[in-house]
Amino acid sequence: MPPIRMLIADDHTLVRQGLCQLCEGLGGFSVVAEAANGAQAVALACTSQPDVILMDIVMPGVDGVEAIRQIMGETPTARIIALTMYRQEQYMLEAIRAGARGYLLKTVDVGELIAAIEAVHRGDYLIDPIIAARVLSEFHLDVPEQPRIEPLTESEMAVLRLVAQGVDNQESAQALGYSVYTVANRLRTIYEKLHVTNRTQAALYALRQGWAVLDEPPG
Repeated sequence: MPPIRMLIADDHTLVRQGLCQLCEGLGGFSVVAEAANGAQAVALACTSQPDVILMDIVMPGVDGVEAIRQIMGETPTARIIALTMYRQEQYMLEAIRAGARGYLLKTVDVGELIAAIEAVHRGDYLIDPIIAARVLSEFHLDVPEQPRIEPLTESEMAVLRLVAQGVDNQESAQALGYSVYTVANRLRTIYEKLHVTNRTQAALYALRQGWAVLDEPPG
């Protein structure tokens, strides 16, 4: 398959260059443009026609949300992931309203970022689990429930509850006394048992079943 063509927009040079090197180094991705602000991102999105855009939210001049809005006005089929340090619901709602298909924190690990890019490229939505239920409810999006699942072990359930509260793998490992490798393995098993493919779907399943509660303190 041809590589996924990427545009990466971030006003921090180190972050932007790091993301470019990461994507180029993994294979299956080609960075066709880099933007240091929102205005550049809008112009480059129109000229380079990337498959997926990684967009910082807080940038000087034209910010990420406005850049997303302008890009979607010019290219309604654009697939954009907001990649930011901010978890506030306001930022997420504004980005999704503007047309972003994904909203991820910069604390996401490499595997999750790559999975998110691939998912959004396929046409899926991917949102940080801590407020995903509210956003999906507002936009009438949902993840289909599977009628039959395998029971989760106590340790798998503990990991899943933390995922639903927006806790990343490193923090989960510290909270549960596991290694990060163990948490990642538990997550893979959870995905298989629940018939889901990512953290957001697993978190939504847990919230629907009442296994976890939004805004519940992690731990």
